[in-house]
Amino acid sequence: MASASLLKSSPVLDKSEWVKGQSLRQPSASVVRCLPNGPSSLTIRAGSYADELIKTAKTVASPGRGILAMDESNATCGKRLASIGLENTEANRQAYRTLLVSVPGLGQYISGAILFEETLYQSTVDGKKMVDVLVEQNIVPGIKVDKGLVPLAGSNDESWCQGLDGLASRTAAYYQQGARFAKWRTVVSIPNGPSALAVKEAAWGLARYAAISQDNGLVPIVEPEILLDGEHGIDRTFEVALKVWAEVFFYLAENNVLFEGILLKPSMVTPGAECKERATPQQVADYTLKLLQRRIPPSVPGIMFLSGGQSEVEATLNLNAMNQGPNPWHVSFSYARALQNTCLKTWGGRPENVKAAQEALLIRATANSLAQLGKYTGEGESEEAKKGMFVKGYVY
Repeated sequence: MASASLLKSSPVLDKSEWVKGQSLRQPSASVVRCLPNGPSSLTIRAGSYADELIKTAKTVASPGRGILAMDESNATCGKRLASIGLENTEANRQAYRTLLVSVPGLGQYISGAILFEETLYQSTVDGKKMVDVLVEQNIVPGIKVDKGLVPLAGSNDESWCQGLDGLASRTAAYYQQGARFAKWRTVVSIPNGPSALAVKEAAWGLARYAAISQDNGLVPIVEPEILLDGEHGIDRTFEVALKVWAEVFFYLAENNVLFEGILLKPSMVTPGAECKERATPQQVADYTLKLLQRRIPPSVPGIMFLSGGQSEVEATLNLNAMNQGPNPWHVSFSYARALQNTCLKTWGGRPENVKAAQEALLIRATANSLAQLGKYTGEGESEEAKKGMFVKGYVY
């Protein structure tokens, strides 16, 4: 568990740098050029937000802390609420999100929270801005900015992620509202190929989004999720992941993205969910770290893994295995279901269960904090936390 003194010594943002209402700065184009002997030149863009982007990324990637992903769309949030017998209304979404952001002591283990647009502008049931509640806990507010997946014409029934239109103005507005990082999720399907077209489209979209976000003061989380769907083994996942991340970093560089001012949200390298041969946490760690070492520059501050349908315990055990030795990056978590599942079921929509539900979330946050530090043992976990959450063809 990260101590308060340890967190304070980290090079992180002061709250006053990212509270709501800060006036917008117009990024001035300042360019650093490295001129080789030949006629071509490499141009790296570093706008007026560069220092702030680096500070924000380091804040989120601080020891013993990770990200709470609570950016489910209203439709997906409705499915979660339906699982406990609640109607999908704004009042019910507000009640659940209030429960999440107001957990006492959450900021000791959670450094960032990804919000859906409704939540960024929403108040708690007590009338306090959600963003302000997070800031008071030293949790950086983030925002989901993509507009979802649609069929990719000319591919093998694959998808591409939309949302680049109007992104510059939206990210500027989100910054003004208090967001300091962004998330864009695209997916790659192994059973459907993946086709070269789908991989290139995913990588290019992520790179354009990252460049636009940085121009407007938001640290981009780069997330090409390699879906768990399929019967393939872990070696096939590794092969595809190598290709995907090579394309992603090629296009990030082409778009002059500042690597020190991004965060990654990759899938762990695991077998397909329907593969008969399961992998141990050590195998997952070995394959995943080998992927990172071959593809991810050490200048990237944080690797914030998605859980992708793993059980709460499985996701924590795999993260812990990856932190048994030193890594050049902060290797941590950005979990949604793997943090929220037991919490949601404990709440059940009943006001009298709020405290117990918050304690359930804090248990999971504490466990993953320990895993980030390589100190998680898995002792005392509930049966609920061990249940898998894979959904075939999952839509976020």
